[in-house]
Amino acid sequence: MLNFDPDRYVAIESGAMSVADPLAECVRARINSGGIDTLLFLGAGGAGILMLPAVQLLQVRSTLTALALNPAEFLESGCARLGPRTLVVAPSLSGTTAETEQALKLSASRGATTIALTGHAGTPVHDAADFGFVNFAEDDTSSESFYLQSLVIALAAMDQLGELRDYETILAELRLLPNLLVGVKEAFEDRAPALATALASSPYHIITGAGATWPQAHYYGMCILEEMQWIRTRPVDGADFFHGTLELVEPGVSVLVFEGEDYARPLTQRVAAFAQEHTDLVTIVDTLDFALPGVSPTVRALVSPILLAAVLERVSAHLEVQRDHPLTTRRYYRRVAY
Repeated sequence: MLNFDPDRYVAIESGAMSVADPLAECVRARINSGGIDTLLFLGAGGAGILMLPAVQLLQVRSTLTALALNPAEFLESGCARLGPRTLVVAPSLSGTTAETEQALKLSASRGATTIALTGHAGTPVHDAADFGFVNFAEDDTSSESFYLQSLVIALAAMDQLGELRDYETILAELRLLPNLLVGVKEAFEDRAPALATALASSPYHIITGAGATWPQAHYYGMCILEEMQWIRTRPVDGADFFHGTLELVEPGVSVLVFEGEDYARPLTQRVAAFAQEHTDLVTIVDTLDFALPGVSPTVRALVSPILLAAVLERVSAHLEVQRDHPLTTRRYYRRVAY
């Protein structure tokens, strides 16, 4: 596979699962001792987006209040749910995101318990939290790592509250993923160059998903295509597609649809059916196409965004080569004051 080290990948994603037990125990202990009634995820940019499938899972299936706020906005607005019964989770790959560090300090001052998920120990975000969990990752591996860690937090909370069956069985299946995802990438590699060419050939793309796949649509459009490739995109939730964005679809307009396996699959199928009637540039990436031996349908639904992140990294690897535009190239991000 182009520019891919499978051993490095497995080590990083296995690292995400290696913190699962201590992370779960931390969540359980706080629910038991502090009477936690709110889980507040404070992530900036892409890190925050990657928390959303876990937030959605809790909002749909748990009585625990789950919120996701951008830390910069949180610092300006505050949050009425913030207090001693709040468990705050703050992801930051670099551990240096200034607004995330400040948000953790504000949360602590209000009596909340804080957890940091970072790629490095000894960083400002890591050190500002009551509990810091570290798994080294880089841009091409961080999505799966953060998705896994936040999913474990949600599952552990639900299990502690008696809202989940077969927690240990689900965790055992999640531990299969690091190696299985390499096979998924290998199976997708032949398709990746053509999809990269399609992305490179159009100046603008509508990107959509729903349920657990919507955050990945948002993330890939904003954090990869826009930030790392300077390609204009319009990410839109499949549930909102028919409330505005449909009017932009016409021949020659690229529509990229991410289909998962949870309750929201009919919403993306509806978008795909409409788009195929009105434009010649429709690309569907369907997680049902990816083999995951030993993983149940229930867990497949939970990990749909992880599967998409894994295969889209293959597309990105080809895209940067085709466009001669390295994914590390920036004009403004962390290069100028803003």
